[in-house]
Amino acid sequence: MAMEVTQILLNAQAVDGTVRKQAEENLKQFQEQNLPSFLFSLAGELSNDDKPVESRKLAGLILKNALDAKEQHRKLELVQRWLSLDNSVKAQIKACLLKTLSSPAPDARSTASQVIAKVAGIDLPHKQWPELVGALLSNIHQLPAHTRQATLETLGYICEEVSPDAVDQDHVNKILTAVVQGMNASESNNDVRLAATRALYNALGFAQANFSNDMERDYIMRVVCEATLCPELKIRQAAFECLVAISSTYYEKLAPYIQDIFNITAKAVKEDEEPVALQAIEFWSSVCDEEIDILEEYGGDFTGDSDIPCFYFVKQALPVLVPMLLETLLKQEEDQDQDEGAWNIAMAGGTCLGLIARTVGDDVVPLVMPFIEENITKPDWRQREAATYAFGSILEGPSPDKLIPLVNIALSFMLTALMQDPNNHVKDTTAWTLGRMFEFLHGSALETPIITQTNIQQIITVLLQSMKDVPNVAEKACGALYFLAQGYEDAGSSSSPLAPFFQEIVQALLTVTHREDAGESRLRTAAYETLNEVVRCSTDETAPMVLQLVPLIMMELHQTLEGQKLSSDEREKQNELQGLLCGCLQVIIQKLGSSEATKYVFMQYADQMMELFLRVFASRSATAHEEAMLAIGALAYAAGADFVKYMPEFYRYLEMGLQNFEDYQVCAITVGVVGDICRALEDKVLPYCDGIMTQLLKDLSSNQLHRSVKPPIFSCFGDIALAIGENFEKYLMYAMPMLQSAAELSAHISGADDDMLEYTNSLRNGILEAYSGIFQGFKGSSKTQLLMPYAPHVLQFLDSLYMEKDMDDAVSKTAIGVLGDLADTLGSNAGPLIQQSVSSRDFLSECLSSDDHLIRESAEWAKLAISRAISF
Repeated sequence: MAMEVTQILLNAQAVDGTVRKQAEENLKQFQEQNLPSFLFSLAGELSNDDKPVESRKLAGLILKNALDAKEQHRKLELVQRWLSLDNSVKAQIKACLLKTLSSPAPDARSTASQVIAKVAGIDLPHKQWPELVGALLSNIHQLPAHTRQATLETLGYICEEVSPDAVDQDHVNKILTAVVQGMNASESNNDVRLAATRALYNALGFAQANFSNDMERDYIMRVVCEATLCPELKIRQAAFECLVAISSTYYEKLAPYIQDIFNITAKAVKEDEEPVALQAIEFWSSVCDEEIDILEEYGGDFTGDSDIPCFYFVKQALPVLVPMLLETLLKQEEDQDQDEGAWNIAMAGGTCLGLIARTVGDDVVPLVMPFIEENITKPDWRQREAATYAFGSILEGPSPDKLIPLVNIALSFMLTALMQDPNNHVKDTTAWTLGRMFEFLHGSALETPIITQTNIQQIITVLLQSMKDVPNVAEKACGALYFLAQGYEDAGSSSSPLAPFFQEIVQALLTVTHREDAGESRLRTAAYETLNEVVRCSTDETAPMVLQLVPLIMMELHQTLEGQKLSSDEREKQNELQGLLCGCLQVIIQKLGSSEATKYVFMQYADQMMELFLRVFASRSATAHEEAMLAIGALAYAAGADFVKYMPEFYRYLEMGLQNFEDYQVCAITVGVVGDICRALEDKVLPYCDGIMTQLLKDLSSNQLHRSVKPPIFSCFGDIALAIGENFEKYLMYAMPMLQSAAELSAHISGADDDMLEYTNSLRNGILEAYSGIFQGFKGSSKTQLLMPYAPHVLQFLDSLYMEKDMDDAVSKTAIGVLGDLADTLGSNAGPLIQQSVSSRDFLSECLSSDDHLIRESAEWAKLAISRAISF
């Protein structure tokens, strides 16, 4: 077979489809019949310099895919499969891989680097392949340059793949030494130096101990700063990428170097090529992010409890940093508005300026205003656009007191510019800036309104007129209108300043959705999002006009469902449109369903609407499914018990949604809709509960379902129990053990990173909502005794959560509520258990004195229920 492998690999890349298919089939058979031999022959192919580069590259790629996969469950299977291979086979494969690092073929070396890192990612945490790091380091000091380059590249990939605790400190020190030496200016080969600089980027997470040692840190910083001056562009860029990573990983160690770094970044921004200048700006954006986080977390007071003090690097650099960034705003590109993912130096500068405004607040304003005043009326469009961009960038951060006087002057100027400026870029940025004014400086919380009876007419006229402009300007005008509407969200039900213009606004937005070019610049999506916001923030007086929208939007949805033959590109556009229309109907249903008067009129459309949503499910599009599912949830909530008539037809789609592991967002949304339906139907949902519970339990025990769907499934148990009360009895023996094991898992999760902690808290919240629903569902029934065996475990879970001390407010509120539910439902039987509980009393008194009024309310109620249970 080894002889043939080369040919099969070449055939697998053939132009002829039949040859290709046959080769893929052969590879699959070989893999299934004899995996060890299959992997070994791939490694042999990769390492053999006499073989064609094409077959070697593909061999490496197949090998890499045999070790790693994106889906978590598949990845675990592959890891197990590799670990169970015979050690002598693995040793042969590894020897081939290491040998390939000195191959003269760059593609083969690079592929081998990646495969070695994937093997290391499995082996090192399992304490296997201990000699790997030593073998790589022995390559560094001798040999041709290309071997050094490949070895450094491999070390970089290994650091990316493996977590720092899998490598002992002695090895870390040696890796860093080798990498930093490779970066040194004395290294004459640029490929080696570039590989070393990129490797350092990945290795920074391993360098905690080294960054705590002054001498080692000084040395690393010196080498990185020197590399930013290297004649080779890619090395300068990679060195700045290292500085960006250092600023976020080791912010607290930057003080001694910040002056030098400022000089280096300033020089790069002014003089260097764009890829380098962008990273130099990114350094300051990253420092802003760090300081914003620290200031948000600790307010302005750095007492003993703040882990990292704020060094105010940005504040200190302001007088020189701001002028430098204002200069970058003048380097716009001619076509930057047309290109979705465009990123250039002017955009990076404006983004950084916006972060600076959030970091230092009012202090930024006097530094930026002279630039704006000087440039805003200049004949050159670049100067007008830069001035407008600068103004828009600093609208979040400084206080309303500081900004409102300026915005009041700027507003009418901007409205005129949006109508009259001859340049597209200027109009685009002007509309964006108006949107930022409305987003940050308009709303019920502000004492002095910037939008008044005198200027609202002009504002609306200009925005609606600009929606007829080119797509990128029209899209920004929609965005400005979105925030304008949002500012009136709390206007109450009576009257909103937008009401007199409601019909006109809705008409203009619908016209935009029908534009021939609405597919460009996200224009159609923006128009629907704005329409939804205008409806969401509308008041009772415009309800009749919202009602008129219903048949219109239904008609549009109906048209997308009529069977015409479409190309796949057209179908994708159509699915997107279906999603937008379903989303729009969802907002309308929520709006009209929230008051009895409009709900009555609106429900006459419910049958037709439901029929349309069910037809959307027949189209195979995840986005449209999500939106239709959410709209049905809203409809169920509005229809209440009457929704039961749709269940026989809807149920199979509900089940399909719960089985949709691939599009896990659809699955998660469907779980939420089950909750809506339970609240609407109450015990009328009973005939469907066996099927729903079976599917939810299957979902929970599957390792293929994305973890984010599990918390909503648990809270869904609570919704079902609340709806069907004591009828939940037959599910207890299945649901309770699931809840218990998840609770044990989620209680002790110390030292986790932020993402993990956030997920754990959402899991805890889901579990607690389940317990709460189950206790409340059984309250007052003759079967409360059935819950007694589970009560000790629930109390134990609450104890362990209290001991861990890492609950967020939402979990605290639900947890103290569960304690109350348990006492309320089990009455005197629960009394002695609660009295024995280690932390119930402390937890209760802590919640009673919480700053959060929702937690206090829950605690007051729990206190009442507990005192009743104990005094019986």
